[in-house]
Amino acid sequence: MPKNKDIKKVLVIGSGPIVIGQAAEFDYAGTQACEALRQDGIEVVLVNSNPATIMTDKNVADKIYIEPLNLEVIKRIIKEEKPDSILSTLGGQTGLTLSMQLAKEGFLKEQGVRLLGANPETIDKAEDRQLFKDTMEEIGQPCIPSKVVTTVEDAAAFTKEIGLPVIIRPAFTLGGSGGGIAETMDELLTIAHSGIMQSPINQILVEKCIAGWKEIEFEVMRDSKGNVITVCSMENFDPVGVHTGDSIVIAPTVTLSDKEYQMLRSAALKIIDTLKVEGGCNCQFALHPNSFEYAVIEVNPRVSRSSALASKATGYPIAKVATKIAIGYTLDEIQNAVTKKTSACFEPALDYVVVKMPKWPFDKFVYAERKIGTQMKATGEVMAIGQTFEEALMKAVRGAELGILDLNMPAVTEMTDEECGNAIHRCDDRRLFVLYSAIKRGVSLEKIHEITKIDLWFLNKLKNIAAMEKELKDDFLRPELYRAARKMGFLNSVIEKLARQKISEPLSPVYKMVDTCAAEFSAETPYFYASFDEENETRDFINYNKLPNKRVIVFGSGPIRIGQGIEFDYASVHCVWALKKKGFEVIIVNNNPETVSTDFDTADRLYFEPLTVEDALNICRNERPYGVVVAFGGQTAIKLAKSLEKAGIRIMGTRNDSIDLAEDRERFDDLLERLDINKPRGYTVFSKAKAIAAANNLGYPVLVRPSYVLGGQNMIIAHEDADIAEYMDIILSHEIENPVLIDKYLGGIEIEVDAICDGEDILIPGIMEHVERAGIHSGDSIAVYPARNLSPRITEIVVDYTRSLALSLHTVGLVNIQYVVYQNKVFVIEVNPRSSRTIPYISKVTNIPMIDLATRVMTGEKLKDMGYGTGLHKPGDYIAVKVPVFSFEKLHNVDTHLGPEMKSTGEVLGIAPNFREALYKGLLAAGYEMKKGGGVLITVRDTDKPEIADVAKKFAALDFTIYATHGTSAVLTEAGIKNICVEKINEGNPNCLTLINDNKIDYIISTSKKGRIPTRSCVIMRRKAVELAIPCLTSIDTAMAMADSLKSAFTPENITLVDINTI
Repeated sequence: MPKNKDIKKVLVIGSGPIVIGQAAEFDYAGTQACEALRQDGIEVVLVNSNPATIMTDKNVADKIYIEPLNLEVIKRIIKEEKPDSILSTLGGQTGLTLSMQLAKEGFLKEQGVRLLGANPETIDKAEDRQLFKDTMEEIGQPCIPSKVVTTVEDAAAFTKEIGLPVIIRPAFTLGGSGGGIAETMDELLTIAHSGIMQSPINQILVEKCIAGWKEIEFEVMRDSKGNVITVCSMENFDPVGVHTGDSIVIAPTVTLSDKEYQMLRSAALKIIDTLKVEGGCNCQFALHPNSFEYAVIEVNPRVSRSSALASKATGYPIAKVATKIAIGYTLDEIQNAVTKKTSACFEPALDYVVVKMPKWPFDKFVYAERKIGTQMKATGEVMAIGQTFEEALMKAVRGAELGILDLNMPAVTEMTDEECGNAIHRCDDRRLFVLYSAIKRGVSLEKIHEITKIDLWFLNKLKNIAAMEKELKDDFLRPELYRAARKMGFLNSVIEKLARQKISEPLSPVYKMVDTCAAEFSAETPYFYASFDEENETRDFINYNKLPNKRVIVFGSGPIRIGQGIEFDYASVHCVWALKKKGFEVIIVNNNPETVSTDFDTADRLYFEPLTVEDALNICRNERPYGVVVAFGGQTAIKLAKSLEKAGIRIMGTRNDSIDLAEDRERFDDLLERLDINKPRGYTVFSKAKAIAAANNLGYPVLVRPSYVLGGQNMIIAHEDADIAEYMDIILSHEIENPVLIDKYLGGIEIEVDAICDGEDILIPGIMEHVERAGIHSGDSIAVYPARNLSPRITEIVVDYTRSLALSLHTVGLVNIQYVVYQNKVFVIEVNPRSSRTIPYISKVTNIPMIDLATRVMTGEKLKDMGYGTGLHKPGDYIAVKVPVFSFEKLHNVDTHLGPEMKSTGEVLGIAPNFREALYKGLLAAGYEMKKGGGVLITVRDTDKPEIADVAKKFAALDFTIYATHGTSAVLTEAGIKNICVEKINEGNPNCLTLINDNKIDYIISTSKKGRIPTRSCVIMRRKAVELAIPCLTSIDTAMAMADSLKSAFTPENITLVDINTI
């Protein structure tokens, strides 16, 4: 049936900030949904707290509220906007849970608003563990022996009944939050408690552990008429026991017999039909490896992470089709947007293999527990396409940016045989590389299978790669061997290294098309992957004679990771749109399936390829572009600049030499000296002894970091020689090629500037000021626009410094500069002549489309002709406060103490007419409950003691009970602040830990000179706060801001709601 004519205005609820378990896939899905609704003339109101996304761009929806995803706030928006419907299935678990709460309270019925995509009964049957189990039993679908419980005691009793190990699965959570596998009763009690706490309905499923069975997923689609199709089947490399987000995933399924495939496909279609889902649905199954026994693990009645992978793997636009179904269309009425000839009821066919590989954050967190299980820990993922599993896997590995181009990871190859043998038993992020190394060392596939339960089919494929590697090392590089190695996914550089000889006639890949239908129909919006075959399918799409100076390649940012997130995809997409508007034919290269940039219709052509130098050069040879853009893809794209320029390819915008000048310590110091610009004193060192000497010469505290970093990776503030020694031991173990920088730490006001430069002039949309003093990474700081505490003189110096630096670096496009104002002087901390994390939020709150202007500058336009002026732009009427969001609950053993190394996974924004209200909205959106009473535990380092009394006074004035450890307590008592003195952990009772466990603490203020190591008492306390979801503030400035915000009269019921389209 055609569109439901009663649907005229739809509220779309977004998924909020990027966290582990809920990432950019919902930006991609939500953007697609809004576009689909507006195509049908439906007015779209969007609410989402994440400023970094395309989804919250002004042109995506008619009304856009960057507001806290809080029940009361959503109710107010519904009353204000009066939508007739809510689309609940494209905002991840966040959107689904909020929609359910609104429906169950009767609010939607009262307001005359319908739920689109899935009704409350459907959602309950899929998300409520008991109802799900009952529903599956009713339709004869087997479930694993399990019981739904709401107390730790009941969990323990059922576990004793069925025996260990068990899996804990909390209801209504994302990424397996709060869940896990319990091998012992102690583990069960801890995980059960965490799961009940994190479930919004305080419910967990205790399930018999069937680790070792195969995990299979089906992405299915259903319309209101009951038409159902399978979009994609997927298979996990790891057996049940590893969260699908942390497993290598293969599409289509490769180890199933036809009987097994048809059995699970039929089950998936029966489930979606029974649940009456209208739109996309993900069904997860466990399949016994040696029989036809299976069980339903989970069903997601919404667009999910797997939907994004399935969509990109097949070319089938799941979010778009699901949206069309939600407003009344049936599958046969919806056109396949790729072929433009078939309808959406055609099941996609794949004539290639897709491999998804997770991207974990363990490289940033030295002491993090690397074990992977049922609770997701990956921050992002890459996808690779090949004609064989081997080829796709090799591409996925080099695309994951692990510092390797094949399956030989140095940390694993350096293991002894005994260490490698023991590592096979560990399930962690290095598992693939351990298995590969074990195969090369002669460990039998049967033994590896027995230990890991990974299917022998996959292990045989790893053996094939190992055999090819050995042949390349041992034999002469014959043409047929060389071609076979290329077809298996080996790069030329890897082959030359293994064969120890130069390739005289390098083979270039051809590019094959992803068209949803295995070439049965021609495609009109295709995307491509590299392989070694006869036919190059891009030839039908590239006209080398037509507009040769109008073809541009934009290199994307690869997998989402801490330090390089969705903001860079935002920039890449806006660059593509701006170039297309200027008449360029635009090609994008990226390998992240979660993003808008890899959507089939963002650019004129998409190459789903790794972002390595060799892969990039191959694409450039195929496309012969006028130029390439690397400035918007973060460090991933920037790293390509030198090699591309050396190969004679035009880099549009800032040249590579300028990028190198900003990152090379000596050259940059010379530039600052010439310009007479202040910088913190510092040294460049290569050894532990010289590092300690430099630190003593400067005087503690000092900032220590590697010279080439992103996201403050491996950066610390050192307070004594022991800190330097510990740091250098870790860094030197990585065989660094670049020096370590030791700088005097200046604890002043940190400010940040994003500017556009055209080579003659600059435009600064706004200056941002951090709430926390310098020393906390800019990505982890609360940032305020416009800056609040800068005098006109300091502001003028900042603008002058920015202009001088941008012009001296010959910047053409964007530049991001971080300054610290210390003792009334301005010092430069860092300059990056590229896009930054703050671009999306500044663009939205200043109304200056920064990427659009920067792209136009790259094509030769001048700022003075664009209508936005030059110099510092006048501030608007609103204050915007960016608040970081963390995923510490997923990263065990990681210290939550903030410092110069970035730890946040996402961010939210508060926009209001005044600072206090904007701060309150930002903190609320970031997940703080904003309790205005209870207990606050304070324990701070000596350097913070002179300031802690002012913070404590504010909490005391709000009638909080103040608890403090001895040193802090003495300072508070001397200041006349009533407090209860408590012991540190293991120093008697009551101590910090017993207070926390007894639910007497609602906030913790904890700063320490030392941290990081998980066994330190301060780290144990902060980790306990994470477990119990107690806000732990690790900066005096953050604590002061929190106290001021709590003191304000703001609540979700009275905050100003701002539609950013009216700013």
